[in-house]
Amino acid sequence: MLHNFGIDVILTAEISHFVAMIRRKSLGLIVRSAVLAFHPRVAVHRDAYGCHGGIMTIGPNVPKRYTGYKSFQYLEPDVDYKPFQLAKEIGRVEPYLVPVSNEQEQEVQDILAESIVISLHDHPFVVPEDPFQIFDYNRRGRQWTGYEGLSVSSLDVVFDNFMDGTALITSNAGWKWMDIIHDIGIRYSDIAHQDMVFRAETVEDLLRAKRAGQIALVPSLEAATPIENELDRIDVLYGLGIRCLGIAYSEANSLGSGLREARDGGLTEFGRQAVRRMNQLGMAIDVSHSGDQTALDTIEVSEKPIFITHVGARALWNSSRLKPDDVLKVCAEKGGVIGIEAAPHTTLTERHREHSIDAYMEHYEYIANLVGVDHVAFGPDTMFGDHVGIHHAFAAHLSIAQSRKGALQFNEVPYVKGIENPAEAMPNATRWLVSHGYSREDIAKALGLNILRVLKEAWHR
Repeated sequence: MLHNFGIDVILTAEISHFVAMIRRKSLGLIVRSAVLAFHPRVAVHRDAYGCHGGIMTIGPNVPKRYTGYKSFQYLEPDVDYKPFQLAKEIGRVEPYLVPVSNEQEQEVQDILAESIVISLHDHPFVVPEDPFQIFDYNRRGRQWTGYEGLSVSSLDVVFDNFMDGTALITSNAGWKWMDIIHDIGIRYSDIAHQDMVFRAETVEDLLRAKRAGQIALVPSLEAATPIENELDRIDVLYGLGIRCLGIAYSEANSLGSGLREARDGGLTEFGRQAVRRMNQLGMAIDVSHSGDQTALDTIEVSEKPIFITHVGARALWNSSRLKPDDVLKVCAEKGGVIGIEAAPHTTLTERHREHSIDAYMEHYEYIANLVGVDHVAFGPDTMFGDHVGIHHAFAAHLSIAQSRKGALQFNEVPYVKGIENPAEAMPNATRWLVSHGYSREDIAKALGLNILRVLKEAWHR
């Protein structure tokens, strides 16, 4: 019996052949049930990285442990906090399912049940129904987690990036150290009052979530801006559970340049020290919002593979928010993984100037063809609420206009059809892949195995 990522690999070549033969006779569910009865943790197909490159079952398909809990229900509204009318987590807009046949839908559900499903980048909180209340909402320092929506998302793991630079508790500019700490602490306090979502810090935590019907939340930040020039603050963030940290957001900081800067000076000397410290601690690195040269320098300096957690291909849409081919290639060459971004009006293409899951998946296909399927995943960057409205409210603050410099004209949409929130993102991405003939092995890689491979190296202590 072999062990990898804490999963028992028990299918011999003979059993695998037998399962494949029976599946061809449309009796796959019977065989799968029989195998699970023999042993509850099954995996097949090891790849060159020591990961399981194909279908991976790490336990019977356990429904998520959602009990109806709502954030901060242990407190009293109007006494302990100011209540807001929040957006619906499910059904805010008309649901959309990528068209598939009945047989393909069964395949989709089997894949989601058998694979570990990871979002490399999201903000699974709930925003006010009126997006222009976001400033008052965020200043209160108390954001609601979308437990109901997450319970039907098929996610086993979500990299949660909290308020990030929109934590405006004491500042109009964001990214202040104490605001970030306050945001993290309030969210942790709420998470501690329920059992479906838990804070994850190791690869085994991620696998345990799948087996237990839970969702592992990986605390992350999109930029190291709050550490200022204090290297040891990276250790503090690690101690507080942060397991993925970005180099810079749109604006330059003490580590390097962000994407809005006219001149990218690359990784600073302090930035090089910070990358080394993250490697030493076992903290994953993200360069999604970093300038191109800063991203290249980070990839070169890091002794471990890194993430570009939420991005697209600039070759398909000329926006500084997306990355050019050379950055994508170098990231993959060093073993890194690129998560595809779906925030409104980012991953557009000349063929798809109205943002939808088809535009999103065109970026997936382009990057997969460019660097290989072992280096691509999904980082949808979604939330529960009116994401387009939030962008309008935060247009200047989030440097959205600057990120679109040079981009072609596009048709604004009220929401990204097919990938509007964390509840529908991964199921629809899986439907699209199944309907376009991708193998189960390649789909499992995109859904989570590629990410696990990087984390096995990046989180190694």
